[in-house]
Amino acid sequence: MFLGHYAVGFAAKKFAPRASLGALMAAPILLDLLWPIFLLLGKEHVSIEPNSNPFLRLIFDSYPISHGLIAVVGWATLFASLYFGFTRYASGAIVIWLGVFSHWLMDFIVHRPDLPLYSGGRLVGLGLWNYRSITIAIELALFILGILLYLRQTKAKDWIGTYVFWIFVVFLLAAYGGAAFGPAPRSVRMLAIVTLSTWLLIPWAWWFDRHREARENGP
Repeated sequence: MFLGHYAVGFAAKKFAPRASLGALMAAPILLDLLWPIFLLLGKEHVSIEPNSNPFLRLIFDSYPISHGLIAVVGWATLFASLYFGFTRYASGAIVIWLGVFSHWLMDFIVHRPDLPLYSGGRLVGLGLWNYRSITIAIELALFILGILLYLRQTKAKDWIGTYVFWIFVVFLLAAYGGAAFGPAPRSVRMLAIVTLSTWLLIPWAWWFDRHREARENGP
C-alpha cells in the first residue's frame, strides 16, 4: 500500500481541521518512515527477488519493530501523545493515532502473510498484492477520495496552496507509477535510502497546507 496511506492523510483533515497536514500525513506513513532506518541499522531485513508482479518483489524477512502489530500500537500511542503534548488538540491526537494504526490495517489487506503480530509471532496478511490490477484500482480510488475530502475541507489562499499542492499530488502518482510498473530496486541499501527520502514529504505537505484555509462549510 502506497497511495492508500497518503489518502488517509488527506482525508484526516476533515476530522481534524486544525491539525497541520504535515502531521496528519506523517501518521499513516510513519511505519514506512521508520522502516528504512531499521533496515540501515541492520535491525530489520528485506530481500529483493525477481517477479513479474512488482508488488511481490520485496520479501519482508523481518520487520517486527516497525510493522509488528504490538509495536504499531506503541508507535501510534507515542506519536499521538507527543502531538497532544505540543498542541493540546485532542481531536488531532485521536486522528493521528488512528492514522498510524491504519497503516497496519491497510498493509494487512495487501501484504502476503508476512506481517508479524509481534517479534517471533504469527505472520498475517490477506495478499491483495497478488492481484496487481485490483490493487492499483483500489489505491487510485482511495487516493482520489482522500484528495476530494481534502479539497472539500480546504481552499487555497494563494498560488502555493494551489500549485504546490497539485505538484505534490502528481509527484505521488509518478512515484506510485514507478513502483507499480518500474524495475526492482538495485539493492536493499538503495531501497532504504530512497524510502528514507519520503521524510521530505512531511514538510512539503505542511508547506502547501499552510497556504490553504478551511472552507466556510467545513467543520
